[in-house]
Amino acid sequence: MPSPDPEREDEPLMDEKTDLPALGAGILAALAGVTTATLTTVLLKKGLRNCWVRGARPLRPDQPRVVGRAFTLRFVPMREDLATPASWGHPISTRAAIEAMPAGCIAVVDAMGVTDAGIFGDILCARMAQRGVAALLTDGVVRDLAGVLGTGLPVWCQGTAAPASVAGLTFVGWQQPVGCGGVAVFPDDLIVIDGDGAVLIPQALVQDVVEAAVEQERLEGWIMREVESGLPLPGLYPPNEATQARYEAWKKQQ
Repeated sequence: MPSPDPEREDEPLMDEKTDLPALGAGILAALAGVTTATLTTVLLKKGLRNCWVRGARPLRPDQPRVVGRAFTLRFVPMREDLATPASWGHPISTRAAIEAMPAGCIAVVDAMGVTDAGIFGDILCARMAQRGVAALLTDGVVRDLAGVLGTGLPVWCQGTAAPASVAGLTFVGWQQPVGCGGVAVFPDDLIVIDGDGAVLIPQALVQDVVEAAVEQERLEGWIMREVESGLPLPGLYPPNEATQARYEAWKKQQ
């Protein structure tokens, strides 16, 4: 969807959609037990190498694993005539974007890796938490650290900075393709985030990736038990034919 002109205060909101495609309970349950490390391995086997968002670290170390659809927001470099405090009241603003976010989504914000201007502060994060947004993911930074932590909204970012977003960025729209941490993110792509960071699963591959990831987790769990029992790694990880046969026999007994 093309971006409206940020200067136009009379322009309609860019996207009035309030519901993202539902995630099946089975997919959510499966991904709740799959690490992002496993997902990157599965995606690598499917030919996808660029799926891990660089620079996005958990703001709080005890944040839970989060799974949700991407709701994208995009900033471009700061332009003095557009990036002003007055722009916060325009129809095309981060405030308006937050009101379009559906419950359960993950807000994925392309901040171009800028680390000297906080894209969101405590009030905006509080409103996101109130609307049921699952998490905030950005390659930028946030501001008002104590207040943001107090909202309880899980945040993955590059850290914090006191200056407001308009000190270094211009907000231009939402629900359009963005680049976040070097990864191309399209609206409604599936995002999984944990302590290792955020991984994107393209919409078309979700079912295949989830099935393969669950099997990969089961295999690696079995291999870990074999390692703990004293077996050497060659032929075990990755498994050779004999090891794979032992694993398949073990699965049949479960």
